[in-house]
Amino acid sequence: MKKEKEISVENRPWFKVWPRHLPKNLEYPQVPAWWIIERNMNRFADRTAIIFLNHEDLSEIERLSYSDLWQKANSLAAGLRELGIRKGDRVATLLPNSPSLIVSYYGIWMSGASITPCNAMAKEKEIEYQLKDSGARILIAADTLNGLASPVTEKLGLTLIVASVGEKINNRNSKNAIPFERLIYNGRKRPTDFSIDPCEDTAVLLYTGGTTGDPKGAVLTHYNIVANTIQFGEWYDFKPGKEACLCVIPMSHSGGMSGVMNVPLYAAATLIVMKRFLAESVARAIEKYSATRFFGVPTMFVALLNNEVARKCNMSSLRACRTNAAPLPVAVKRAFDKLCGKEVLVEGYGLTETSPLTHANPLEKTKEGSIGIPLPDTDAKIVDLQSGEDLPKGCEGELVIRGPQVMKGYWNKPEATVKAMAGGWFHTGDVARMDEEGYFYIIDRLKDMIICGGYKIWPREVEEVLYQHPKIRMAMVVGVPDDYYGEVPKAFIVPKDDSVGNITSEEIITFCKKNMATYKTPRLIEFCENLPISPQGKVLRRLVREKERAAGQDKGVCGVYRKEE
Repeated sequence: MKKEKEISVENRPWFKVWPRHLPKNLEYPQVPAWWIIERNMNRFADRTAIIFLNHEDLSEIERLSYSDLWQKANSLAAGLRELGIRKGDRVATLLPNSPSLIVSYYGIWMSGASITPCNAMAKEKEIEYQLKDSGARILIAADTLNGLASPVTEKLGLTLIVASVGEKINNRNSKNAIPFERLIYNGRKRPTDFSIDPCEDTAVLLYTGGTTGDPKGAVLTHYNIVANTIQFGEWYDFKPGKEACLCVIPMSHSGGMSGVMNVPLYAAATLIVMKRFLAESVARAIEKYSATRFFGVPTMFVALLNNEVARKCNMSSLRACRTNAAPLPVAVKRAFDKLCGKEVLVEGYGLTETSPLTHANPLEKTKEGSIGIPLPDTDAKIVDLQSGEDLPKGCEGELVIRGPQVMKGYWNKPEATVKAMAGGWFHTGDVARMDEEGYFYIIDRLKDMIICGGYKIWPREVEEVLYQHPKIRMAMVVGVPDDYYGEVPKAFIVPKDDSVGNITSEEIITFCKKNMATYKTPRLIEFCENLPISPQGKVLRRLVREKERAAGQDKGVCGVYRKEE
C-alpha cells in the first residue's frame, strides 16, 4: 500500500505535465561508464566525435572520430596499467576542456580506476589537498600547467603525465614527466582482467565544498553516471547521430562532465570543444557548425546577449539548451529565446552529489523562474527545516531528493554521508517550494555557498586565506547581487589596529589571487571597525548578507572582472 501511495499522481503531481516523448520510467543498464561510448561503435564509429577549436580564432586544432576516441581511451587504459594502476585506484586530472580530458575520463575508467578531476583554475594548495585526500597515484596534467603540477607531484611522490591541450609551448615536460601522447598512440587494447560492479564501484570522485570543514569528495558510481546520462539525454530528446554540441563549461565540473561530455557522447553527437568561453567565438561557432545544443550557465547567455557580434550571428539551429548552476533571470531567458527566434533556453537543477541533474523544465511546458520537475525515476519533496516532516505544496522548506543518480556517499566521511542521506533522501541544503503542478522553485540556500557565474565559492575557504594576511584581524565573506555574475563574493575586513589606514583593497585582492583560484577572489572589499557577533560569539553572516541583498549596493568595487575574463 505504501508503494502505491509513493507512485501516485498525488505524490508526484508532475506526472500531469510529463513530456509526451518520454516514458515515466527508463531502463538503466548495469554497465561500466565507458559503455556510453562503446554503445555507438557499431553505428557511429566513423562519425566525428570531437572538433577541438582555438577559442580565439576558431581554427581547428584536432578532429577525432568515435573510432579514434575509442582507440585512444583503450590505449591510455593499457598504458595506465603498465604504470601500476589497478582496479580501485584513483587517477587525477588537471586539464582544461580538450580531447585529452575526454580521453582521460574514459581511459581511466577502462583501466579499472576512478577519476578525480581537479579544476584547471585551482591553486597549488587546493590541488595538493584533493590529491592527498583522494589518494590519487597519478596526475594527468596539461602541458600549460606543468609548472603547477610538477612541484605538487614531486612533493607527494606521484607519477606525472603531461598532455597537450592545443598550445605550442617550449620545455613542456619536466624531466620526470611521461608524455601523454606516448600512452595513447600505440593502439593497445584495454585490460580485461577485472570486472566492474556498476552499483558499487566508484567511477568519479568529484570534490564539492561546504560552509564548514574541507571540501568533500562525492562518490559517484558507474551506475550513477550511466543513469544520469540516460535521464539527461532522453529528457532533452537528443537525436542519435544528429546533434552538434558546443562544449565550453569545464568538464572537470559535474555539469560539464555530464551535460557537456557524457550526454552528447551517449547520443553520438559531435562535440565542438573550446577551452574558454568567449561570447563572439561561441556565437560564431554555433553558426559555423549549425550547433544544436549549447549548455551553459546564465552569465554565458548574458554575455552572448551583450556582445554585438554575437547578436548578429545566426543561432536558429539551437534546440533546447539547458542552464543551471545559478538562477536564470527571466529577462535573460526571454531575450535569448527572442534572439534565437523560438523557445530555446530551459532551466534545470542539479548538484555535484547527484551526478548532477535532478530537475528540468518540460520542453513543451516551461515555467519561468522554475527549475522544473524531477527527471524520470527521481523523487523530490519539501521538508520542514526543523522537524524534517513533509510539507504541502506551496510551503517553503528544504529540498530533498532520491533517485538512481544520487551519490553513494562522501569519500572517507561517514558522518557527513549519514547526515546528507538521512531517511534515504539526499538533503540538498537548498530552500525551495513546489507548486500545484509539481514544478519546483529555489528560494534560498541553507548553506552559505556563493555561486559566481556558475562557479561555486564557499566563504570559509576565502576567509581562511584572508586570515593569513598579516594586516587582517577579522574577515567575513558573503555573496552580494551582481547584474552579470548573479552574485559575487564580498569581503568585510576588520584590520589589525596598527594596520588601520595602511591596508588597501588592491593589496588584499593581490594576496588572494596568489593563494586561491581567481574566481574565488573577493570582487568587493569593505573595511569595518567590527563585525556583527552573536551572544555565542558567532559572526552573523546571514544578517550581513540579507542587508547587502536588500540594499543592492555596488560600492567599493575593486578588482571586478567583467565580460569574458
